[in-house]
Amino acid sequence: MHKIVKIALIVVGLISAVLWYLLPDSDMPAAEAAQSGPMNFMFVITYVLLGIAVVTALLFTIKNLFSNPQGLKKTLFVLVGLAVVVGISYVLSSGTDVGESYKEMASEGTIKNIGMGLNVFFILTAAAVLLMVVPGVKKLFGK
Repeated sequence: MHKIVKIALIVVGLISAVLWYLLPDSDMPAAEAAQSGPMNFMFVITYVLLGIAVVTALLFTIKNLFSNPQGLKKTLFVLVGLAVVVGISYVLSSGTDVGESYKEMASEGTIKNIGMGLNVFFILTAAAVLLMVVPGVKKLFGK
């Protein structure tokens, strides 16, 4: 299997080198250069390699999770905690916290989702800061 992966990577590398050589000149307009065949094929190679990497990472992660019951329990605990934070953030976002000029560009639901995302960021940032500061304070007063 290791040999097959090495050979496939060499082939992809050679194809990419040939496509790099065939890329349009720098004096070609960007709109035309973006529509060239070598450029499109390089994007296809990128998407395929990215897809393989994502699928492989997910498969090994899921395999590792189900082989370790303690890790699965911890992961479920974290996912439920994240779902609670997202739920609280969604309830806290109003969807009306922007000026009138922006309401033309986005619906109330979109604005509410953006507010939810910001609230999730703020809550998780505050939790991370607390988790860094509390042990330091305990060490400081513990000695």
